Amino acid sequence: MLNIGILGCGKISQVRHIPEYIANENANLVGLFDLDAQRCAEIAAKYGVKAYVSAQELLDDPAIDAVSVCVANFAHADLTIQALKAGKHVLCEKPMAITLEECESMLAEAEKAGKRLLIGQNQRLAKAHEKARELVAAGEIGKVITFRTTFGHAGPETWSITPGKNTWFFDKKRAAMGAMADLGIHKTDMLRYILGQDIVRTTARLLTLDKRGADDQLIGVDDNAICIYETSGGAFGTMTASWTYYGREDNSTALYGTKGIMRIYDDPAHSIVVIPREGEVKYYDLEKIQTNDDQTASGVIDEFVEAIAQDRPSMLDATDVIKSMKAVFASIRSSEERRPVDVAL
Repeated sequence: MLNIGILGCGKISQVRHIPEYIANENANLVGLFDLDAQRCAEIAAKYGVKAYVSAQELLDDPAIDAVSVCVANFAHADLTIQALKAGKHVLCEKPMAITLEECESMLAEAEKAGKRLLIGQNQRLAKAHEKARELVAAGEIGKVITFRTTFGHAGPETWSITPGKNTWFFDKKRAAMGAMADLGIHKTDMLRYILGQDIVRTTARLLTLDKRGADDQLIGVDDNAICIYETSGGAFGTMTASWTYYGREDNSTALYGTKGIMRIYDDPAHSIVVIPREGEVKYYDLEKIQTNDDQTASGVIDEFVEAIAQDRPSMLDATDVIKSMKAVFASIRSSEERRPVDVAL
């Protein structure tokens, strides 16, 4: 049985981490901490767990074996490193951190402490993405030549625990990055996972086109990111992340290979559609992709608990996810410098 503490009681904690730990028979949720003491106390009372008065008090509790870090982006590295130094395994929400140096420090501390560090890249666990990876590896559409992947919705102001224009997602100091960190990291990481290839070069633009804060000024982080990625296997394509899709959420991917086309979460009726160069179209009906309005179990908590209990490698290990973060940071640099940037792996 793994005893769990959670740092941060925001929306991601409330809709995923807390209920999924409660549902896992090998996990025991011990307690929570949040800067909003009232919120923390209310949620702790709801689940019959302890409300800690500080992050340090939670981390100092010898009864806790592992923690989830569910706070604003800027605090991911600091709290993760504190937790690792306290001898806890860590599941950190995405994005891993706000600089490459922070990501590397987190990895170094995990190795020094001999503890596990996983990152909540839940799209790797989506059933259609797992199946797509299997089909690509089996050569179902031949060699992937080009691709396009998109993750867009109407923005975090309806998702955040503090909805509206004052959401921390719009605050440059707390979020550091906008749509690229919120959505772009998911699709960048998913591409690497499905293709079994790394992103080696990026040409990107991160833009603030529409979102405005409480002062009616454009927010300080990007609300759209468009990247042209080149992969280690020679594939070439686009990744789009957007907070300005004011309609149905789009979380789709299309892969164009030498033997056909694969569409993933692109057809409302089918999870995967494979359109071969020759022969009949194949349909794979798996679970639907999660949306902000339709949350289902992510599988991330189960993977974290099981990887520790079984002492096995995990697809969510930070040692691999950092390669996706490198593509994100290279894209930011590409946008700032208005030129293609190689991703140093």
